[in-house]
Amino acid sequence: MSYTAFLILILIVAIALILIVMVQNPKGGGLSSSFGGGGASSIGGVQNTNTFLDKATWTLAIVLFALILLSNFAIPRAGTDNFQLDNKLENVNSTTTNNNLPTQTKDTVK
Repeated sequence: MSYTAFLILILIVAIALILIVMVQNPKGGGLSSSFGGGGASSIGGVQNTNTFLDKATWTLAIVLFALILLSNFAIPRAGTDNFQLDNKLENVNSTTTNNNLPTQTKDTVK
């Protein structure tokens, strides 16, 4: 799989995770209460909605974490034979400074 495909999948999972978390309300007043607030005769019920949202959140978080780790292996890298920094440094001549020269300051210049 190419790196671009991993990035697209990571974005899709991240947006889905954001939407699932936004739907939840930690005090029980989110989407769960709208679906199951009428009583026991409602379809689905509050507990089923809470369970689904909780499982969906954990599943998407684990998938996102796995995709991020796997995308590391898909990053295009240059081979060690073409490493540009080594090639450039091979042709560089080193220069040395001569510390034996006297330094001139305003006091010594006449």
